Amino acid sequence: MTRYIGIDPGMSGGIASLTPDTVEGAITTYNMPKTENDLWHLIDSMSPDSYDYDSAPKAIIEKVHSMPGQGVASMFKFGMGYGQLRMALVSASISFETVTPRTWQKAFGIIPRAKTESKTDFKNRLKAKAQELFPKANMTLAVCDAVLIAEYCRRLHSGYFGGNK
Repeated sequence: MTRYIGIDPGMSGGIASLTPDTVEGAITTYNMPKTENDLWHLIDSMSPDSYDYDSAPKAIIEKVHSMPGQGVASMFKFGMGYGQLRMALVSASISFETVTPRTWQKAFGIIPRAKTESKTDFKNRLKAKAQELFPKANMTLAVCDAVLIAEYCRRLHSGYFGGNK
């Protein structure tokens, strides 16, 4: 059975995993692992020992970039973590693609963050949407983006956005 993985990169991000029949609270979430070894073991555990092409795991990583005002050292550290995520997926033979926040948020009807809206208020809106989709899941601010990205991945690969479902 195909596993859909959503990844919100960064130390305060998360990873979420679901299957075609995931409902309500059955989504699996993880805070971002703190070490390369922990990251590798988590990603590797999401790849079954054998599968055919149609049931191969699929992942989406949020496409990110530097923003004005971010420090050089913090962006370097973030970039290293982003590269480690990509390499862990490659090493585990999990195909992946990237998607911008605007793209996956638009797919769920989430209005972009207004300049007057605090980051916390915006994150709470994302958490509310994720909780709406998976009402029995233990939703946190750390994993809500990953949950939505995983659901976006599932919908994308099941033909939902093509009008089929």
